[in-house]
Amino acid sequence: MSEWWSKNRQRLIQLAGTILAAGLIVVLVKEEGWHDILTAFHTIHKINLLWATMLFLLARLAAVGRWHVLLHFAGIKMRVKDSLALTFTSLFASNFLPTTVGGDLVRLAGAMQMGFDRAICLASIAADRLIGMLSMSMMAPVGLWYSWSALQGQAIGGLVAFLQRPVKFVKRTLSVFGIWLKRPISLLSSLGFAWFNILCQFAAIYIFTKDLGSHASFWMVAGLWSLTYFITLIPISINGYGVQELSFTFLLTRVAGLTPAASLSVAVLIRAFLIFTSLPGALFLPSILAAMAEQKKNPASFDSFL
Repeated sequence: MSEWWSKNRQRLIQLAGTILAAGLIVVLVKEEGWHDILTAFHTIHKINLLWATMLFLLARLAAVGRWHVLLHFAGIKMRVKDSLALTFTSLFASNFLPTTVGGDLVRLAGAMQMGFDRAICLASIAADRLIGMLSMSMMAPVGLWYSWSALQGQAIGGLVAFLQRPVKFVKRTLSVFGIWLKRPISLLSSLGFAWFNILCQFAAIYIFTKDLGSHASFWMVAGLWSLTYFITLIPISINGYGVQELSFTFLLTRVAGLTPAASLSVAVLIRAFLIFTSLPGALFLPSILAAMAEQKKNPASFDSFL
């Protein structure tokens, strides 16, 4: 029994966290009333929904570019259409598999199926994740600045304690940069794509908040979403479901001045757009899952690496 608990403890904790977060969202919806939430949804202009769709898709394409640059400078001559397919498949899997790392495992399996070097592909995926985290962390201090009074000292302390996890991740993966440190332009190019990625996300979210009556600046919204990103990395729910929505709802309400109904509407819209823009990856997932099944006898040690 103890062995079973040790093996499944993290997954059970995440499941419990997801159920709890979902329950809190239901309570919030009941308190605010469906009418107010639906009214908030209808407040957003239809043309702005189209703009948001375009921005989220551009953000996804920037994520493709971020990884493709790292592969190219590491000597992996993967075609753009292949890195596009693998990235979208990874994004789709991250939304529907139990962990975000699951999406990276799918991406690695796909690259190996194409015959590329496993070690370099593994390093490039780790570097890609790290650069994405780095770009978002550059905006986190802005979010802390705006949110200091709302979060209070204890919450800030908890966030600082949590940041030890990505710091540990950084220490364990710095070695992978040896391939790219000899060519700094590769890291700068990848970081440029990463920044384009998050700026598109920030712009789409800012459109939502502006339509719903918030007078928050673009940079405030960007900072609050950066904070939410790091809070969502806390492994207490499956893929951050519920935790992301509750965190951003809280920050938009307490800091940006939106009503709880409007804040929850924005949070739900973001989740919906993130899922919607990852759906093209479903086209390529079956073949990659088949390749993963074939490689099951010699599983990649990606989980332990991260």
